[in-house]
Amino acid sequence: MTTKGKAVVRRFLSSAALAALALTLGACSKADEKPAPAASVAAEAKQDTSYPLTPAVIAMRHQLLNPEVESFTFRDTDKVFESRAVTRAGDVWELPHAEGFAMPRDIVGGQSYDYPQFAERSFTNAMLVIKGGRIVFEDYRNRSDEHTHFLSMSMAKTITSLLVGIAVAEHDIRSLDDPADRYVPELRGTGYEGVTVRQILQMRSGVDYDERYDFGSHPSFAAKLHEQAIVLNRMRFASGALETKRKTAPGSTFNYSTLDAMVLGWVLEKATGDRLETFTRTHLWEPLGAEGDAFWLADGPPGTGRALNGMGFNATLRDYGRLGLLMLRNGKRGDDVIVNKWMAEATKMLPTGMPKGQGFPGYGYQIWQVDDEPGAYAAVGLAGQYIYVSPKTDTVIVKLSYYPPKPPPGLEAETIAYFKAIAHAPAP
Repeated sequence: MTTKGKAVVRRFLSSAALAALALTLGACSKADEKPAPAASVAAEAKQDTSYPLTPAVIAMRHQLLNPEVESFTFRDTDKVFESRAVTRAGDVWELPHAEGFAMPRDIVGGQSYDYPQFAERSFTNAMLVIKGGRIVFEDYRNRSDEHTHFLSMSMAKTITSLLVGIAVAEHDIRSLDDPADRYVPELRGTGYEGVTVRQILQMRSGVDYDERYDFGSHPSFAAKLHEQAIVLNRMRFASGALETKRKTAPGSTFNYSTLDAMVLGWVLEKATGDRLETFTRTHLWEPLGAEGDAFWLADGPPGTGRALNGMGFNATLRDYGRLGLLMLRNGKRGDDVIVNKWMAEATKMLPTGMPKGQGFPGYGYQIWQVDDEPGAYAAVGLAGQYIYVSPKTDTVIVKLSYYPPKPPPGLEAETIAYFKAIAHAPAP
C-alpha cells in the first residue's frame, strides 16, 4: 500500500471508528473441522473462483471502510475477497409493484427534508419499501441497480438465525438448550464449553471477547483475527473461539460478539453436515424464490476457508426485501413453510442494557429491537445496512448505506425514526 493509502486508512479507521466495527466483522471456524464430502467440495469449487492473494488485493481489502470510496467497496465484494456462491433456482417469489405511494418527509430538529435530501443525508446506496406484499418504493443510487450485490455486514447474523431455525425444525439441532460443544467438541475447554445454542443466539455466551477492532502496532485480539483471517486468509477467524475464556455466567450479560455468530455457523456446519453455503442455498435461498444468486464472503479459498456468516452475505436489494417479507410472514412464502415456528421465538427481546442514544434497547436471536414501535424488529449491519420489519403496519423496509466509520451524531436515530414514518404512511 502507498504511503498515501496508509494515511487514508489511519485517518478514517480511528479507534472510535474501529469500535463501530462491532456490528460487522465476522469470524470463522477451525481449519480442521470435518470436511464436506469430496463430491460436495468439487461441486462448490466449480461455482467459486479463487484468485492469487497479491499485494494489490491485500491493499484493496484494507480499503473496505474507507469512506471516500465505500459506497463502491460495499458492492461486488467477491472481486476482492474470497467467496462462496449461493445460487438461486426455481420460481421467483414475485413482488408486484403498486403505484401511488408517497414517501413521507423526514423531520429532524424542526427541519423538513424530502426523500432525496434524506437519502443524501443518510448516505443511501439503495432503498426499498414493501407494503402489503407489494413494492411501493424502490430507489438505486450511486450507479447501483437491481443487479448490484450489496454487502450485508451484520445483517448476516439475522440470516444465520433463520438458518438455525431451519436446522432446529429439521432436527439437525436437537434443542436450543443443547450446549454448542455437543455439536462442536473442539469448543470444550474454551470459554464456550457448556454454553447453550440459545445463549449464543442471544449474544449472552459469557465469553471474554471484546468486539473492538484496534489495529496498529498493538492490535486487539479481534483486529488480529480480522487481519489474519479476512485480509490475509492465513487462518480461520473462528479459531479464535479456541483461545477464549469465560468472563460472566452464560445467559447473564449481553455482549455483542461476531465471534458468537460465527460459532453458530460452526455449529450449523457440524450439525447439518453441509457447508454453510450449501445449506443456505438448499434450505433458504432456493425455497425463498430469490431473484438473483447470492454469495457469502469466506476467509480462505474453497476447501480451506469457511463462509463468514457473521458479516459476509451479499445479495440484491429486492432479495433482501424477500428475506424481510419471509420474516414478516412468520417464515412462510405463501403456503410454503421455510422457517417453521421460529420468528415468534426469535423476536422475544431481552434488554441489552445499552444507554439510550448509545445503542438499541433489545436483542432476540441475532435480531434487534431498534425502537418503540410495537412488534417491530430489524436486521442491522455496520455502516447503515437495515432490514426493518413492522408487523403492525405490514411493512418491510430495506436500506443499504455507506455511513462513514464515524457517522454524524444522530444519524442512526434519524434513520430509525424515518423508518417508523414510512411504516405508518398510508399504502396506495
